[in-house]
Amino acid sequence: MKEVREELKKIAGCFLGEESITELKAHGNGHINDTFVIVCEENGRETRWILQKINKYVFPHPEQVMENVLAVTSFLKNKIAAQGGDPDRETLTVLETKDGKAYCVDENGDYWRCYNFISDTLCFEAAETTQDFYEAAVAFGKFQSLLADYPAETLHETIANFHNTKARFAVFQEAVAKDTAKRAKSVQKEIQFILDRESVANYFTDLLVQGEIPLRVTHNDTKINNILMDKETRKGVCVIDLDTVMPGLAMHDFGDAVRFGASTAAEDELDLSKVSCDMELFEVYTKGFIEGCEGRLTPKEIKLLPMGAKTITLELAMRFLTDYLNGDMYFKVHREGHNLDRCRTQLKLVSDMEEKWDKMQEIVAKYM
Repeated sequence: MKEVREELKKIAGCFLGEESITELKAHGNGHINDTFVIVCEENGRETRWILQKINKYVFPHPEQVMENVLAVTSFLKNKIAAQGGDPDRETLTVLETKDGKAYCVDENGDYWRCYNFISDTLCFEAAETTQDFYEAAVAFGKFQSLLADYPAETLHETIANFHNTKARFAVFQEAVAKDTAKRAKSVQKEIQFILDRESVANYFTDLLVQGEIPLRVTHNDTKINNILMDKETRKGVCVIDLDTVMPGLAMHDFGDAVRFGASTAAEDELDLSKVSCDMELFEVYTKGFIEGCEGRLTPKEIKLLPMGAKTITLELAMRFLTDYLNGDMYFKVHREGHNLDRCRTQLKLVSDMEEKWDKMQEIVAKYM
C-alpha cells in the first residue's frame, strides 16, 4: 500500500509540487476511471484536486480524449465568463503538467490527468426528488446551449460508432447469424422484436446523412451522477465526466437521461411488470431540458425528443443482446443470463414508450 501511495504521489507530482501534497485518497465510485483526491497545503492555504487514470481499454486513444476535454472546457470557460458566470466552478479546469501537457504518462504507459476540485457540491447516483431530475435536465440542456456554436465535427470520436444505431444494428445482425455462444434459439422473441424495428435503428443516421438534423457536441452519458449540484440550492453547477464528449445528436443525450432516469425499475429488473417509462418524470425532464437549451435546438430536434428516448433504449437493448449472443464478452455479468435480463428490461421500456407515444409527443409539444 505504501508503494502504491508513493507511486500516486509521484504521478501527482507531474502536476503539483510533491512537497505540498498532504493527503491522497480514493474518491467516488465510478466504474471506468480510477479517481483520487489530492489535498495540498502551501503557505497555510489548502487546495484540493482530482487525479484520474484514464481507462485505456474503454478509451484506446487517451490523448484524443484529453484534446477534446481541453478544447471543450476552454470554450465553455469563455462562454461562461461572457455570461457573467464563474468559469472555475461551472466547468472543469484541466491542470497542465509542468511541461505544459494536459496529461502525463506513467512508467506503465497509463495516462493521468488532473482537474480542479469543485467544493460545496453534491453528486447523486439517482434523483432523490422530481426537482433533482428537473435540475439535471436544465444542466444538460444548458450544456447544449453553451456548446451550440462549437464546431462539433472538429472533435475526436473517442468511442467509434458509440451512438451509430444503424452500425450497431448491423453488428447485432452479425451476432445473430454467427450465434457464437449457441443461444439464439432460446431468444427468438427478443431477436425478432429488434429486427422488426430496423427503421428505428436507422432513423437518426438517415436524417443526419440527409442534412435534416444538425451534428452537435454531445455528452453521451447524461446520468444525473455526471452533474455536480450546489449543496445549498441543489441546482446544477457543473457537468463532469467529459470523456465521451464528441460529435453526436441532442436527441440521444435527452433520450439516454430519460431511459435511465424515468424508468420505474432497475436496468436489470427480473419482474418486467415493474418496468415502465414514468410520464411525470418524462415531462419533468422534457421541461427542464428544453428550458436549459435556451432556444438553441431546432423545432425538428425538439419534436424528435421522444424518438431519441426510444432509439437509445432500443440501442442499449441491442447491445445487451449482442453481448449475450457473443457469450458475455463486453458487459460485466453477475449472474447467468444477466445480459438477457438487461435486454428484456430495455425492450419492455421500448414497448411501454410505444404504448405511450401519443402522450410523449403531447408533452413535448407543450414545451415547444
